[in-house]
Amino acid sequence: MNVLLLGSGGRENALAWKIAQSPLLDRLYIAPGNPGTASLGKNLSLNIVDFGQVEAAVIAYQIELLVIGPEAPLVAGLTDYLKHSEKTPDLLIVGPGAIGAQLEGSKDFAKSFMMRHQIPTAAYQSFYANQFAEAVNFLDTLNPPYVIKADGLAAGKGVVICIEKQEAINTLDDMLLKGRFGKASGKVVIEEFLNGIELSVFVLTDGKQFCLLPEAKDYKRIGEGDKGPNTGGMGAISPVPFANESFLKKVISRIIEPTINGLAVENIDYKGFIFFGLINVDNNPMVIEYNARMGDPETEVVIPRIAEDILPLLIETAKGELKTGKVMTDSRYAATVMMVSAGYPGDYIKGNPITIKGIDTTDLVFHAGSALHPATGQLVTTGGRVLAVTAYGMNVEDAFHKAYQTVRNISFEGAYYRRDLGKDLANISVD
Repeated sequence: MNVLLLGSGGRENALAWKIAQSPLLDRLYIAPGNPGTASLGKNLSLNIVDFGQVEAAVIAYQIELLVIGPEAPLVAGLTDYLKHSEKTPDLLIVGPGAIGAQLEGSKDFAKSFMMRHQIPTAAYQSFYANQFAEAVNFLDTLNPPYVIKADGLAAGKGVVICIEKQEAINTLDDMLLKGRFGKASGKVVIEEFLNGIELSVFVLTDGKQFCLLPEAKDYKRIGEGDKGPNTGGMGAISPVPFANESFLKKVISRIIEPTINGLAVENIDYKGFIFFGLINVDNNPMVIEYNARMGDPETEVVIPRIAEDILPLLIETAKGELKTGKVMTDSRYAATVMMVSAGYPGDYIKGNPITIKGIDTTDLVFHAGSALHPATGQLVTTGGRVLAVTAYGMNVEDAFHKAYQTVRNISFEGAYYRRDLGKDLANISVD
């Protein structure tokens, strides 16, 4: 089978690494890919939100299965375009249609969906720019801190937790009136703050059945001790110590099953991954957000723990023939440490040379924001998040210890990474 994987980040490098191991695979293409995916298949230079370019590549390379990694082409409607194209009638696609992708593309859509299907989540209200005064008044109905979210896609940075009311008013002003996130913050969602610890749960679904993947916990804040602004993710761990069998049964019965049933009842075309961003509140799961694809950097710990061929699961998903169950998993822990450029998540310098010394062959280095210099061939930084370093271990501490050992063998000017990952889990009870 010829497979085309869309995307260029650490998520796609991890997915390519897993897909490339399948005996069912003939050729793997990644568009646009990165230096990490180049050793696993053939990178194609194309704009993945240009539907015509993607369609042409599908035809030219005789693609049988398309896996859409990032959210932008999903929300834009690439799946719908290709499914209705006379040029690609037999193409199998892993990735929801535009309506299904609104679970991620619109916070308001997602919250309304949860309310319709009695899925536990925080109380909320949505506001447009012309409702600024009403938004400010709504703050008085909540207890601080306040959670303010840009309604649309904001590269994982559109959620702001405000400790005081004035900070919340300033954030509303930045988003609604000053367009901090462009069209994404033309509408905002204000939510009550939920106190607990977060985790991410993932499924593959064909819109009726689902396959449960390993869970993970990521670290979003740039600073140690979970301080500073949100990022796209500074690291991750899987499994999550407190997500025991009892807790995961609640996740399945209260959140996953009602979500899948809701998609079926509303006749929403959904064949792909669903990311459930959850919070554990007094040992009860509640939904913070949905994503219509795998998370990043969670993919870099979830995919390495899948102990079976992923390609048959992707094919069954795209065909609508998936059977509900749970994937076979590696019993070891997997930990990822994200190395980022100085200044991230703000402005940062690109083009710094990257040096990678000898590393343990069992450890994995997934490329997220790197490229080969066109003149010298030197590996250089091109993104805020540059490399995701993943290692296996027998527990949380062991896995992160091994990942940090590898991180110390990688260098580039201004390299930064959090040194406290996993420490918050050391004393968490699983009762």
